[in-house]
Amino acid sequence: MKEARVQVKVPLVPRPGMLGSEESSTQDAEKDRLATEKKRGNPLQVAKMHIVIGSKQETIHAKPGEYVTEELKQEATEHINIPLIELDAFRKVKRRLMRTFGRRRHWGRHPGLWHPATAVSALLVLAICIPVILVWPRAGEQTKPTPAPTDANPSKGLNTPSPLPATPVSYPEPNVRVYLSAAGTTLELPLESYVTGVVAAEMPAEFRLEALKAQAIAARTFIVRRLVANDTSGVPSGAADVTDTISHQVFIPPDEVKADWTRLGKAKEWEKLQQAVRESRDAVMTYQGRAITASFFSTSNGYTENAEDVWGNVVPYLKSVASPWDKQLAPGFEETVTMKRSEILQKMNLDAIPVSADQNGSWIKVLSTTKGHRIKEIQIAGETFSGPEVRKRLGLRSSQFSWKTTGDEVQITTYGYGHGVGMSQWGANGMAQEGRTATEILKHYYTGISFGQASKMLASK
Repeated sequence: MKEARVQVKVPLVPRPGMLGSEESSTQDAEKDRLATEKKRGNPLQVAKMHIVIGSKQETIHAKPGEYVTEELKQEATEHINIPLIELDAFRKVKRRLMRTFGRRRHWGRHPGLWHPATAVSALLVLAICIPVILVWPRAGEQTKPTPAPTDANPSKGLNTPSPLPATPVSYPEPNVRVYLSAAGTTLELPLESYVTGVVAAEMPAEFRLEALKAQAIAARTFIVRRLVANDTSGVPSGAADVTDTISHQVFIPPDEVKADWTRLGKAKEWEKLQQAVRESRDAVMTYQGRAITASFFSTSNGYTENAEDVWGNVVPYLKSVASPWDKQLAPGFEETVTMKRSEILQKMNLDAIPVSADQNGSWIKVLSTTKGHRIKEIQIAGETFSGPEVRKRLGLRSSQFSWKTTGDEVQITTYGYGHGVGMSQWGANGMAQEGRTATEILKHYYTGISFGQASKMLASK
């Protein structure tokens, strides 16, 4: 719609003696008051009078004692032409214009100002309404249903099968050959059955489920490492992958375990053992993509050992860590044995105790300890030995021990049980009692390890 503009010309009429604008209303009031005072005969002593009309100003000089009369004011204004607008006529024209075009409306309270919030709201409304209008079905138009997917091939007239979702790649379960040392025969069985027999022999069935799962992963990792490397070391004639002794992992055939535990009323423990193996199925520990040496032992002295302090080789994931649960839980944490001095000398291949050492009473002396608080080097009858060597020769439970000599007898007290490298089994059970998972247990005892799939590693060897 185009804007219509009307120009109205109002005549200007010169009228002397009248005030021509609303600004002269104060002068009109002053004139009326002066006229009233004159009629009453009350003289006004005015020296001069200023009359302001629009932008014109006129000054009337009166003689002393003379009244300022209408004649004087007319005299002052005769020569001034004052443009005067006929207000009455203008008001009529303005009312007609308002009726025709109405009042001009403004946004908000202040005319001429722009409100961005109102404009943004309008744009949002348009952005919502326009797509709806475009997709809204027209009158008499029927909505076409979306055709269902079909396997039919119109060009060939044959049905083609839909693609199946991707499924994880599965690998065949490998077998393990176990040399049964008592019978002198070899038993071949699936990997998970072998793990069941190891967990049954190596860890008490009364332990928590998460501890049993950690033991199952450790046992599986140990044998997978040997299988990947085709390692048959320690096996008579190399006719098997592993033995059933502590040289590798203690193993009992699963059929014998089930029969013995059922006879002893331990059916629930058998079910828990199977659950631990099943829930940890095919999982192994890895370091830099390879299965680790998953060594474990029974009870720590409060700490595990660095591999180099026991075996002489640095292994990055077999580091000393704290294991405070053993002292609280393990029944065999501390044990004392008594030996004759002659027995100790014989087992250590020593002839006799030097006289000087015997007189000072220090024929046994600790030279250094490991980070795991076990004896690293010890001197016996003047000869130096390593802590693990003394433990092995004397048949002690741990390489951390103290002693007390009484006459010809020596009382030796050990703390913990086992070599101390890797996972402590009683420590694992203590962590499980605190609510830790098998993964958390293993990551605590094996530094920086990851997890992999045993069957995949064996399939790609």
